[in-house]
Amino acid sequence: MKLDPTPWSLRRRLLGAILSASIALWLASLGIATAIAWHETNEVFDDALEEVGYLIMAATTDWHERGLAAPPGPGRAARKADMQYQVVADGRVLQRTAKAPLQPFVADLEDSHGFADPELEGHRWRVFVVRDEDRHVEVQVGQRAADRFEILEELAEHLWPPVLGMLALLALVCWLLIGRVLKPLRRTAAAIAAKTPDDLAQVADAGQPREVLPIVQALNGVLGRLDSALQAERRFTADAAHELRTPLAGLHMHVQLLQRQHPQPELAAPLRKLRQDIARVTALVDSLLMLARLDPLARTQLALQSVPLAPLLERLLAAYAAQARERGIRLLPHRDLDVVQADPAMLEIALRNLVDNALRYCPAGSRVEIEAVRVNGHDRIAVRDDGTGVDTASRERLAERFFRVLGQGQGGSGLGLSIVKRIADLHGIALGFGDGLDGRGLGVVLDFPPAAAP
Repeated sequence: MKLDPTPWSLRRRLLGAILSASIALWLASLGIATAIAWHETNEVFDDALEEVGYLIMAATTDWHERGLAAPPGPGRAARKADMQYQVVADGRVLQRTAKAPLQPFVADLEDSHGFADPELEGHRWRVFVVRDEDRHVEVQVGQRAADRFEILEELAEHLWPPVLGMLALLALVCWLLIGRVLKPLRRTAAAIAAKTPDDLAQVADAGQPREVLPIVQALNGVLGRLDSALQAERRFTADAAHELRTPLAGLHMHVQLLQRQHPQPELAAPLRKLRQDIARVTALVDSLLMLARLDPLARTQLALQSVPLAPLLERLLAAYAAQARERGIRLLPHRDLDVVQADPAMLEIALRNLVDNALRYCPAGSRVEIEAVRVNGHDRIAVRDDGTGVDTASRERLAERFFRVLGQGQGGSGLGLSIVKRIADLHGIALGFGDGLDGRGLGVVLDFPPAAAP
């Protein structure tokens, strides 16, 4: 016996896909951020080198000719590392750059060198102080905190567009990966949604993820039990109806024999009523057998073909001519179609039920019309009458099994239109109920799908 492969894990696959995409895009964004930071840092370092160069130049030349207090040239105004210097001796500023304050940055640093964060003239500075061995002369180098924040702001301005772009790309990649990983779930959901009341086949569990497999198996168990129950019910209905036909036929024959053997007038009416009841029960059994045969069928099992309507309507008129004549009902055909696509036997069964219902429930002297026309690109067969009709609320339930409109005064099983409904569903035909002839009575319409048109 071939063992099924171990089901794959949806959780692991989804986690692996998202982690892989996140790591790859994180590395890419890290590379972009590093490149931008490297470029900005190089600019800051270059500015610092330039500042140191000017400082050395000033320190090795005559201070009166190239003093540090000289204003910056045009090329120095836009540097990022804008550092200011002071040469302090005994607490007095001997030389300074143009933007450095007049008083020393730091006056009370205890160590020979170190950093401080003083606030002078409304600005906070970051200052480095270094003293000589005698602690008489010191150099103080400062930079405004605002200038440092400007560097950070500029760095952020360069970083946020690619970072947001990478986040958007990450969201898109995760969306696509999640959709791809969850594709088996969508296929399973579509397979379940496509099921009809007649389709109780098992849902394929091959290739299902480990997390979904128990759900599919539980659903298959429910479908299996439901199919077994329906099959048992259909077998019981078919067997019971089949077994009843023989005793009913025998009972009908015995009643006929009793009518011939006992022609007394007082027995005629009861025996006639008994024959009518037996006929009604026989019709009910026949309807149950028909439904038992129709219920398990699928549309693919139908023998669809072009059905000529002229001979079909002739058979219907011949079959019900005597019944219509007996009640004074005019049975009128109206045909503009030559053929329709259907199963011939089932189409005839459906039309016989419709005509029989119309003749049964119409009062004497009514009209019943069988119409076969083409409407808006599809074929239509309708049976209409001008009888008493059916109220709107009852029309919605006419196709329900064993439903009968009260007050009609006619016998019946309530299964005729249910058989028509089942045949229509198998063919994909739309069954509708509306007004009959001249706005009176009932009209039953069968609208064939456009694909079934000749």
